[in-house]
Amino acid sequence: MPRAGLDAGAVTEAGAALADEAGFAQLSMSLVAERLGVRTPSLYKHVDGLGDLARRICVLAVTEMGAAVRDATQGRARRDALEGAAQALRGYVKDHPGRYAATVGVRPTGPDDPLAAALERALTPLSAVLLGYRLDPAEETHAVRMLRSMLHGFAALEISDGFQMSTNVNSSFTWMIDFIDQGLRAAAADVGHGREVSSQIPPL
Repeated sequence: MPRAGLDAGAVTEAGAALADEAGFAQLSMSLVAERLGVRTPSLYKHVDGLGDLARRICVLAVTEMGAAVRDATQGRARRDALEGAAQALRGYVKDHPGRYAATVGVRPTGPDDPLAAALERALTPLSAVLLGYRLDPAEETHAVRMLRSMLHGFAALEISDGFQMSTNVNSSFTWMIDFIDQGLRAAAADVGHGREVSSQIPPL
């Protein structure tokens, strides 16, 4: 008899929590079953194996990150919004390293994939931050990729103890935000001479 209250959402939440605790690479259906107090075959009534569970954790993480960035950037603009978004993403990776790892290298399988909608919602507040700089439309996608790459790299190094020098890591993070802000402002200054800016950043 299925455990009362057990559904795909509960299995996903349990898997995500275990990924954060033990590491995404260590996640298994048997560990999730143990956490939920059920036999492993019971999980297959709700998810189609470990691969399906991993994708569900990815969608959950992308959704949570998008909400964190949205909340951190509301009512803010330019550098203030940039810092809010950056700190939100950094904090999420530090608090949820396992579920963040589930998002790396995963692509939607098509427009109906729940991941596609989650990614679109997650990119909207990040794109809004960059739109505040009024970049040349031809540079908008480059800017989004640059920002994601720098924030991902910093957070990934931080959670893996990759920063070995004695310089304060928070100071380095602030320096990076200042550097990005100055670069975006310089790029925006090159626009201004009658060139039209777009109202949205295209998909990556």
